Parts: sequence; C-alpha cells; structure tokens
Amino acid sequence: MMKIEPYNQDVTNELMELLLTADPDREGVLSYLPGAEILVARNEGALVGVGVLIREKGGFELKNLAVLSAYRGKGIAKLLITELKLLAKSMGARVLEVGTGNSSLSQLALYQKCGFRMQSIERNFYESYPEPIFENGIRCIDMVRLRVEL
Repeated sequence: MMKIEPYNQDVTNELMELLLTADPDREGVLSYLPGAEILVARNEGALVGVGVLIREKGGFELKNLAVLSAYRGKGIAKLLITELKLLAKSMGARVLEVGTGNSSLSQLALYQKCGFRMQSIERNFYESYPEPIFENGIRCIDMVRLRVEL
C-alpha cells in the first residue's frame, strides 16, 4: 500500500541516494535540505519516492522530486506533486515553482500534466555542476522554470 507522509528525521544514506537521482550535486542538495519540508512515498514501509518543498525569496519551490526507477510510471510522482501543492498552499503559497533541466523530457511532461506552465529559462545553470549531465542524448545545460497557481 502506497503512503505519502512527512519526513522529519535525519537524512539517511538511502534518502540521500534517492535525492541524488534527481539532483546529482550533493553539496547543492545538502544546502537546501535544512528548513525544507520533505514528503516521502512508502510502499509497504519501503522508501520509494521523495519530494522537497522549500520557501525561498518569498516564494515556494518544489526543489527535488525523485522516485526509485522500479516504481516509476505508477503515478507516485504525481501523487507527491499533488501533496506538495496542497502543503505549499496550506503554508500560504499562491504559486509553486519548479526547475528542471532542458534535457529532462519526461520531467517536463510530468510537470505540465500536473498543471505547471513554462515560465523562463536560466541559461547555463548546469554548467557549474561538478560533472556534465546527459539525458536522452542531450547535454543538460539550461534550467527550465515552470510554475503553477495554487
């Protein structure tokens, strides 16, 4: 049985490995976790997904969303997004933003299916990452920013 719940414990290796599947910059991940709201998806107690919500510069951002590969395509990411949107709204957000790579084609589709609309592009955002990122045969260089009204 799938369950979405708040996560209020220390970051375990298992959780960090899952977070790094969505954002391979460990130092970056560690920088936004303090003060973040974290929701996890559990299947029969096992950690299968995570979503991270942060309040930044007066706004709210879905900062990290990851689902174990064996559980992708089962609606878990959509479930996490729905719960994160409700959480942000309960915290006073009127808009929720998310950023993803220009090469993240399935993520771009997912966010749009969940009501997000493209807002802007941050050129060269990923060039500073320690290792180049490639997805779908495309170098990830730019961040695509999307937003949804709550």
